[in-house]
Parts: sequence; C-alpha cells; structure tokens
Amino acid sequence: MILYPAIDLKDGACVRLLRGDMASATVFNADPAAQARQFADAGFTWLHVVDLNGAFAGRSVNGAAVKAIRAAVDLRIQLGGGIRDRDAIEAWLALGIDRVVLGTAAFRDPELVRRAASDHRGAVAVGIDARNGHAAVEGWAATTEVDVVDLARRFEDCGVAALIYTDIVRDGALSGVHAPAVAEFARQVAIPVIASGGVASVVDIAALKAYEADGVAGVVCGRALYDGRIDPRAALRVAAEPVSC
Repeated sequence: MILYPAIDLKDGACVRLLRGDMASATVFNADPAAQARQFADAGFTWLHVVDLNGAFAGRSVNGAAVKAIRAAVDLRIQLGGGIRDRDAIEAWLALGIDRVVLGTAAFRDPELVRRAASDHRGAVAVGIDARNGHAAVEGWAATTEVDVVDLARRFEDCGVAALIYTDIVRDGALSGVHAPAVAEFARQVAIPVIASGGVASVVDIAALKAYEADGVAGVVCGRALYDGRIDPRAALRVAAEPVSC
C-alpha cells in the first residue's frame, strides 16, 4: 500500500484545513518545496498535492508553488485542484506531474475524464469527495445528489489509475478513519482506491492496510504527519508489511 503525504496549497503556503473550510487553514510550512524535500528525506515515494485556491477558482492559482515542488524532488506527484479542461491536463503532465486528479471535472464533464484517461494511461485519477454518501464538488462547496459509487463506476473502463476517496466529515479532524466504509466503497468499484480523510495515527494506516485485498491501494496522510502524531518511518513500515491471512 502506498502512503501519500499531502501538501495542500493555499496562498503559496502548505496548510491543513478542517473539513475543507478555507477559513480554518493552519499554516504548517511557508515553503512548499522545502516541505516536499522533508517528505522525500523521510522515505516517501509519492506526494499528494492540492491547489486549494484553484479548487475554488476552477483554474491553477498556486502554479508557482507546484512547479517549485516539482523542481525540488524526484518523487512522483499527483496533483489536484482546479484542473478542469484538457489544456490544463496536458500542461501539467508536460511539466512533469505524474498524475492529475480530476474531481469537479469528473462530475461536470465525465467524457473529458474518460478521454484523458484513455490517452494518458496511469496518469489520470478521479477525486471522489464524499459527504453522506453523495459527491461534493467545487472545492467541497457544493454537494450533489449523485451517489459516490455511481459516480465512480462511470470511469471503470477507461484507464483511470485510481480513485481518491475523501471522507469530508473526517478530513483534517484527526478523528480516525472508518476503514470498513472505505473498504465497502472499494469493493463496489473496479478501480484502486486511495483513502483520504481522518488519518490520525499509524493504527488508522494499519486498519486500511487490512483491506488492501478489497482494493484499498493507498492512503493520504496530512495533519497527523505535520503535527508529529504519525512517525513517517513507522507509517511506511506498516504500509509495506504483508497482510496477514
């Protein structure tokens, strides 16, 4: 199972939000490139980067910070936030981003996602942001009537690399994950699932790891890494352990 340390960008800095509320931002590092280097030094192989301002604006806002991160580390990077048209997808992939995450675009323009995923195998993921079982869009500002499983199934046959499944109620709250619920979602779709939201300890990582065979392929870790609740080496060790039968 892959661990993805999160770098959420707001006004050029690394922040963490509480349940997606931009007004609740806590700044953890004013230098995103330096933060990326810290994660690289800790042994991570991927970064999960989100342009929070971009998610609300519908276009790249923290592009300079993203480019600085890309230049600073050799880690693989998945990037989301405000990527809503083909030009943006192509531009980020050309700049060396390994995987783009499409959330609002997946709801508004599923055909765009399907074409991009088909053309760029392994380089497109879909963000499924869940609030009470329904998909949220526009930086979580709006909740739709679309069931998250129904939305995910629209992309099963087009080459989407992963679904980043975020439990909005738990995100940034350090309340722990609901691993059985994530596993239930993963079992219902034929795309690997990366869990996000609520990870508070290595115990949460182990709980999700237990469902690896059900399709839980990764975990995004945010606030608990920044405030020291999760030791990177311990977390990586748990993620790499074989699952007991």
